[in-house]
Amino acid sequence: MIRRKLKLEELNRISVEEFQKADKIPLTVVLDNVRSRHNIGSVFRTGDAFRVEEILLCGITAPPPNPEIHKTALGAEDSVKWRYMEETVTAVKMLQDSGYIVYAVEQAEKSLSLEKTTLQKGEKYAVIFGHEVHGVQQEVLDACDGCIEIPQYGTKHSLNVSVAAGIVIWDFFRQLDR
Repeated sequence: MIRRKLKLEELNRISVEEFQKADKIPLTVVLDNVRSRHNIGSVFRTGDAFRVEEILLCGITAPPPNPEIHKTALGAEDSVKWRYMEETVTAVKMLQDSGYIVYAVEQAEKSLSLEKTTLQKGEKYAVIFGHEVHGVQQEVLDACDGCIEIPQYGTKHSLNVSVAAGIVIWDFFRQLDR
């Protein structure tokens, strides 16, 4: 059976103003020294799709406005709340002081496998994604409440940071929005 693709006007997209007023999932995304502006834009777009509370851009992570970010964000940098913080460790401490449970997404000793991570309604969460080559800084890992690892079964043991963010944000949305 062939299905007709929906037209844009049939998708019932909300405006930026409606998005900003809409309920969000209790999730903040932290980018720790992510260098690719295309990856940053992609995380904004995913954050918009799943209504994350905020994105914190830390270290060398470029903030909007930026044409390369806009190219992949497609305007999501205008809908999703964001802030820049120079030090990721400072962002972690601030989030923890505000009641967030903070996880780094990293392959580390004693990391939790994503599919075995159970989130609790009523809690607030933050997830940290790191540099494309070096990952999340060790001092940031040390400050976090834990690490989450995406299981992988092929010959490669890494994912593009924006792909990893998409997987984790979707899983958090799935657990927190129901």
